[in-house]
Amino acid sequence: MACFSAPLAAAIATGIVRRGMAAKTVEQPGTISWATKLGWLEKLFFGGCALLAFEHIWHGEIIFQFPFLTGVKDGETAEVLREIATVGTAMTVLIIAVWIGMLIASSIIVKRGRAAEAEG
Repeated sequence: MACFSAPLAAAIATGIVRRGMAAKTVEQPGTISWATKLGWLEKLFFGGCALLAFEHIWHGEIIFQFPFLTGVKDGETAEVLREIATVGTAMTVLIIAVWIGMLIASSIIVKRGRAAEAEG
């Protein structure tokens, strides 16, 4: 019901860190700054949250009146918290794993670009 709230919290925290880094970071040519990489992670988190929130709205688990979650309205708050802790955490870890894959791929691409520039 509220599994999207764990990646949402991570997205907000990532955005705060990224904005702090972006203020101090000067991007070097031929590299990708950490602020940019954290921006990718933030977008992955927010995209996942948006999809999951839509899915929960579609299935009627999120309603547009207080308390917004049918599980809380029905007195199943423990079930909602358990879902956040298990499913939400698993989704957050999966998003981070995808981001790490993106970092590896982007590092390889940047290195190949530098090698091609050095040859040519």
